[in-house]
Amino acid sequence: MVDAGPPGYLIHDDADLVGVAVRDLEPGTVEGGYLRKPDSVTIELGHPVPLGHKLALADIAEGSDVIEYGQRVATATTDIRKGDYVHVHNVRSARWHNSVA
Repeated sequence: MVDAGPPGYLIHDDADLVGVAVRDLEPGTVEGGYLRKPDSVTIELGHPVPLGHKLALADIAEGSDVIEYGQRVATATTDIRKGDYVHVHNVRSARWHNSVA
């Protein structure tokens, strides 16, 4: 059963592929919400996600853009499954991606 309390994560933009944990999250069913609309989204987490860190809202293929705030923020360095913890172990920051030869 989904917790009816405050959302566990927030989604900044409709195009986002990741949400941001607003508290430490444990594996299992977690409900989140959008910043600008009342819709809620339920995800089955496969891993713990610490406060302030990202979780995948959809499958993201290796080499694909990771979208947050409606913008490309990273590139997936491995396949990421919906509900996975998204961090430095499976993405490379878009900020530094083109600056390294």
